[in-house]
Amino acid sequence: MAANLNGLVKRLRDIMRMDSGINGDAQRIEQIAWILFLKVYAAKEEDWEMEGDYESIIPEPYRWMNWAADDGKGKALTGEELLDFVNAMFRVLKDLPVTPDMPKKKTIVKTVFEDANQYMKDGVLLRQVVNTIDAIDLSSYENIHALGDIYETILKDLQSAGSAGEFYTPRAVTDFMAEMIHPKLGEKMADFACGTGGFLTSWLKGLAPQIHTPEDQVLYNDSIYGVEKKPFPYQLCITNMLLHDIDEPHITYGNSLMKDVLDYTDRDRFDVILMNPPYGGNEKADVQKHFPADLADSETADLFMSVMMYRLKKGGRAAVIQPDGFLFGTDNTKANIKKKLMKEFNLHTIIRLPGSVFAPYTSITTNILFFNHTGPTKETWIYRLDMPEGYKHFSKTKPMQLAHFAPVMAWWDQREEIEKEGWPKAKCYSADEIEAKGYNLDLCGFPHEEEEILPPHELMAAYQQKRQDLNRRIDTILAEIEKEMGEPS
Repeated sequence: MAANLNGLVKRLRDIMRMDSGINGDAQRIEQIAWILFLKVYAAKEEDWEMEGDYESIIPEPYRWMNWAADDGKGKALTGEELLDFVNAMFRVLKDLPVTPDMPKKKTIVKTVFEDANQYMKDGVLLRQVVNTIDAIDLSSYENIHALGDIYETILKDLQSAGSAGEFYTPRAVTDFMAEMIHPKLGEKMADFACGTGGFLTSWLKGLAPQIHTPEDQVLYNDSIYGVEKKPFPYQLCITNMLLHDIDEPHITYGNSLMKDVLDYTDRDRFDVILMNPPYGGNEKADVQKHFPADLADSETADLFMSVMMYRLKKGGRAAVIQPDGFLFGTDNTKANIKKKLMKEFNLHTIIRLPGSVFAPYTSITTNILFFNHTGPTKETWIYRLDMPEGYKHFSKTKPMQLAHFAPVMAWWDQREEIEKEGWPKAKCYSADEIEAKGYNLDLCGFPHEEEEILPPHELMAAYQQKRQDLNRRIDTILAEIEKEMGEPS
């Protein structure tokens, strides 16, 4: 079965490439996503019906087994008839009656389809796609896990599917961050821009070995919380959670930035937060108004940093990916955010990641910040993770692996300062030193960069990003000079 699944995505792509209604990988993957969701949801409904009194929220004609299954006798819908049926089904599922007391496992159907799209124009090809997905056998534990692996390949393909790539964080990175946070059964973990659910699944992977009783299973099922504002990754995330046996996924379709951070209470806070917030985006004034004036910024990643601080429980642990611009930025807002972070939280570790970790989607250089809500920062360790030997850069065919984090994992518990070729690779800085630098955390950086030969579109993106970074650095230096001169910035 696993061998058959390995060619699943290729078979589906080959079929959809012949359909004039689909343009590019992003739409092909979105088409696969809603069909796969219905297939997985149908398998879950079979389990729920066996467990006791269960009534589907999906009207009978539109349940998977009543229209998607093809017994080969020529009775299955196809052609224009199938297109008309699916278009009618979309209207029905988008308008499902939902009540406040309805369980999440039912309401997710309406939410998943609210902004879903049916792109295919050829009903015969659509039947072939449905038949290919319907042939997946989800009756065994092994097959479900095999499909989980295939699902990972679908998510990885997002990296080369245009802007959809922003929804995927390399699994090696999410696994490393979750492992360093040390998942504990009974804790609740959140990701307020969860995309396809990469951090949620890495957290669940860390919890799974701790399940020994039915009570442990309940704690496991209730341990995650996610928010995603874009319909496509939300759809993928819900399917991802169902594949991981989370029958009531606490995944909200919405924007985490659209609530006043000062209104959060203890019930809104979490033991652990793991995030890779969107960066490079600009938020309008109606979003910024939800933050205190000294923390209000147009940069999306900065605002999510504040959300994390306001929603982390006392004693809680967090890890977040931030671009270089956050580290070296000393303009008022960025400095204020980092000042709050260090004065109220323990920013104990920063891991500087090598370039191209997110290739080919972006060449932006990133860092992982680890902090706890256990009091102010006294010292911060900064560790530079160099490119592994034999690599000039990561790529789709040579992505970063968890094994590449081995040096920092070995260093983590036995910390020591390291110098390499005359440059600091690992160094401890006191909070006073960092404050004296205006909260510029651009420390233990990469001493030099080897020339990389990249495809033209990646090369242009890299140059554009470097130009943006350089402009930010120039702005930072000018602001510092004006401050020293006593002139208004």
